[in-house]
Order: sequence, then structure tokens, then C-alpha cells
Amino acid sequence: MAGSAEELVALLVLEELDADLFRGLQATTGRQRVFGGQVAAQSVMAANRSVDDAYVMHSLHSYFLRPGDPAVPIVYDVERIRDGRSFATRRVMARQHGRPIYYLTANFQQPEDGYEHQNQMPEVVAPDQGVPMVDLARRSGAGAAEEWQREWAALDVRYLGTSAIGLPEDPLHPARAQLWIRVAGDLGDDPLTHQAAFTYASDLTLLGAALVPHGVHFGTPGLQMASLDHTVWFHRPFRADRWWLYDQMSPAAVGGRGLATASVYTEDGTLVATVAQEGLIRHRDRTTETTGPAASLDD
Repeated sequence: MAGSAEELVALLVLEELDADLFRGLQATTGRQRVFGGQVAAQSVMAANRSVDDAYVMHSLHSYFLRPGDPAVPIVYDVERIRDGRSFATRRVMARQHGRPIYYLTANFQQPEDGYEHQNQMPEVVAPDQGVPMVDLARRSGAGAAEEWQREWAALDVRYLGTSAIGLPEDPLHPARAQLWIRVAGDLGDDPLTHQAAFTYASDLTLLGAALVPHGVHFGTPGLQMASLDHTVWFHRPFRADRWWLYDQMSPAAVGGRGLATASVYTEDGTLVATVAQEGLIRHRDRTTETTGPAASLDD
């Protein structure tokens, strides 16, 4: 994963192999599979390389098909689905070893004026009052903190609480988690870099909201987790290297799958994006304990 903002920016630079065909580099990682946010962010970059600068991505819808191999580059094949006066659509297939591992469909629009409204940002404490995620990791041992610093130091994440611990009681939303997040470094002024960097970060914590009512977490023994799909609606441009509130809720979990959604607000209360993800949250028993994420996604 990206251990610094500089490494994250380097991951977003794709090599052009042919028209609408790109190759993305891998980060140095000790993980056995590629972080889904990396594949999504590189796909955002590939899709944008095929549209005119007059268009801005306003939504992406994607599926994680197979775990990515962190030992080899990923090839991104862009298909130009439609170019209209106001909207354009692209489809990106990410593949390794001759097989697709991820599909993304992205829609672009030429900016225009229109009706506007938004939900109000919930009342939360400031980012500097949140608990740094590395400190939470340290409670699990020095090794966990070192792993966080090695794999995720590109992101500054401040934990505010969940509906189980830290947040006001809300029986209507039993699965909620709130964090402040930003890229831990200056990303420059290219809006596309910020859009892709946010996409990278948006996959890190979202599915955790679905675990809150069940007393388990990412590190719980026997818990198998994997992103199945990921959707982002971009409402307004914003900087991923400035604080944004990730207000996450899980409306349902059933059949070994959890659904989580998130509203994304800047510090001034502006709603800038909405994210949704469904993922595998399976407790492995004797029949599934030898079934890893790769096999479960290939079923």
C-alpha cells in the first residue's frame, strides 16, 4: 500500500501501452492481495485519460471480481461507451494473468448549474479531537502499529466513534462509524489527483461499519472480509488532502454480506460525495476456514 502521500501519487501515474490501454505499478506491501482502493483509484485515472478535459467524473460503479496479485502490474483496458453533448461514459477492465480482476463503469458530465440541496452535516468534534488510527492500532500491539505505518501512512485517519462506543445512542442506526480522513501530504492542485486519491481512501474503512453491532472488527480471528462492489457519487470538487468527515452507516447485513453507505463532508459542512459498498463479512467455520477470499470471490 502507499506508505506516504508521495507513494500514493506515484501509484496514480499510469503507463500508456496503447490507445486506451494502461499499466499501473504496484506499491511495496506485505499484504497477499492488492488493496481494492488502489485498483479503483488507478481505474479512475485510466477512465479520465480517455475523456476530454471539459468532462468531470460524477459517478463510478464497480465490482471486485478477483483478488489482485501485488507482485505484478495491473493492466487497465478502457472502453469508450458513449460521448454525448453533456455526458460521457467509460468502462474499465482491470486484469492480471489474462483474467479480469475488477470492472468499473464511470460517468462524466460537463459542469452546469442546476437545483441544489443537501443533508446537514452531523455534529461532530474537530479532527484534532479524534483518535489517530495508528494509536488505535497500537492498542493491539506494537506490530499492528508498525503495520499501519508501513501500509497506510499515506492517510491521516482520526477515529471519532461508533454506535457501539463513542457516539450518542441512536436506535434507528445501530451500525454507524465516523472518522475524519485526509491524505497526509500535499497532493497539488490537479482535481483528478484528488478525485482518485479520495477513491483510494474511500475503500479503507467503509465495510467496518457493518461489523459494529456484532462485536467484531477487522482483526477478529475467523472473520473473512472482502469488498464485492464499490460506488461513488461525486457531488462537488474537493481536496482529498484536507479533512473530510466519513459518516458511515450500515443499513443491513444478511447472507454473509454487509452493506455500508457514507456521506462525505468537508469541514465547512459541504456534502461533497456519497459512497456505497457491499462486502463479504463471513465468519469462517469448519466448512469455510480453508476458503480464502480468492476462492470465495471465484464461486
